[in-house]
Amino acid sequence: MNKQGKVVLVGTGFVGMSMAYSMLNRGGVSELVLIDIDKEKTIGEQMDLSHGLPFAPQKIVIKAGDYSDCEDAQVVVITAGVAQKPGQTRLELAEINTKIMKDITQNVMNSGFDGVIIVASNPVDLMTYVVAETSGLPKSRVIGSGTVLDTARLRYIMSSYFKVSSKNIHAYIMGEHGDSSFVPWNHAYLGCKKIIDIMKDNNHPMEDLEKMHTDVVNSAYEIINKKKATYYGIGMALSKLVKAVLDNENCVLTVSTYLKNGEYGQDDIYIGVPAVVNSKGVRELINLELDKDEQKKLNKSCSIIKEMRKNSIDKIIKE
Repeated sequence: MNKQGKVVLVGTGFVGMSMAYSMLNRGGVSELVLIDIDKEKTIGEQMDLSHGLPFAPQKIVIKAGDYSDCEDAQVVVITAGVAQKPGQTRLELAEINTKIMKDITQNVMNSGFDGVIIVASNPVDLMTYVVAETSGLPKSRVIGSGTVLDTARLRYIMSSYFKVSSKNIHAYIMGEHGDSSFVPWNHAYLGCKKIIDIMKDNNHPMEDLEKMHTDVVNSAYEIINKKKATYYGIGMALSKLVKAVLDNENCVLTVSTYLKNGEYGQDDIYIGVPAVVNSKGVRELINLELDKDEQKKLNKSCSIIKEMRKNSIDKIIKE
């Protein structure tokens, strides 16, 4: 029996702890368990977070634990993994993190865990697939952070451009969490009006739309160049994703979702698409009608992931 509101975080690096800090301030979590290979760091993080409890909106049990704590957890969030090193290829990074994901997932499942797993480790679409295959859980209950952060970045940039609250920007980035992502502009709205119509009505150059997407892609590199890593944005994105599961929100987020029946012309792949997220993970995906250029971009995104799987990842999963 899952304990309502119990969350286990595997990986107490910058991303994981940014999520934990966000959840501490947001509330909605009854128990937060921290797991990391560095046990001393885990204890230190637990102590540091706990000292902020007098200022938190509700009581939360925070503990440094181990994989046995996953048994009755409602959600397990995986942020562990190595970061890409200079000169290291994306495939080399994926191979290392695949082995890490396998080990973590096996430990989680050996506890008797039967909840929802959220993956944030990169390359996230690929790592979500690894966790799903290793866990044996229904694919709907293993989801990745996908393009949730990319979409938030887009909404922020569009909000500045149109001088409208980001909460009223309804646009989504789809595809791989990476350079091959894209925006289906025909399905982008400001309030209830199409963005494309707003651009035309105000004589804004259409090239500005693609520049917005380029700025989203480049923003991660810019942040890394300036401060070595990004973690606040993804931490808040993960906090929102956890809340969507805990509170059975049935909200639409662009998570890494499993495509299996020819949705978007794809099969047997995790990729970032709009989906309805609730306490069971992904309730359903939203199948948008893409134009030829958009479909081509999605196909390219999927082919990049499938090529990495074919080259070595599938073999490592089966080892």
